[in-house]
Amino acid sequence: MFEKRPWGEFYILYDSECKIKKIVVNPQKKLSLQSHKFRDEYWMVLNGQGKCQINDEIKDIKKGDTVKILKEQKHRLINDTENILEIIEIQMGEYFGEDDIIRYEDDYNRL
Repeated sequence: MFEKRPWGEFYILYDSECKIKKIVVNPQKKLSLQSHKFRDEYWMVLNGQGKCQINDEIKDIKKGDTVKILKEQKHRLINDTENILEIIEIQMGEYFGEDDIIRYEDDYNRL
């Protein structure tokens, strides 16, 4: 399944006891600063580089890096480069619906 977003797109690769997505973040775009009540997320960078924010810490990420985001941690992906950023996201928890997103900041007015 494919879904377009203002920052890029994602593909659902697997959706059963966990959810696995491929996320593509377009150049100079970022996802909303968000958290989830019911799931942890694990990111692995497939291609490109950018930044990830977890709570108030922002760190550089590049191909091969992994990131762990626990339930209720505020987080986002930031692509501040001129190339696409591709990651695999694995969601683990009780519920994987898109309505489990709590947005705190969003460049696309989706609060």
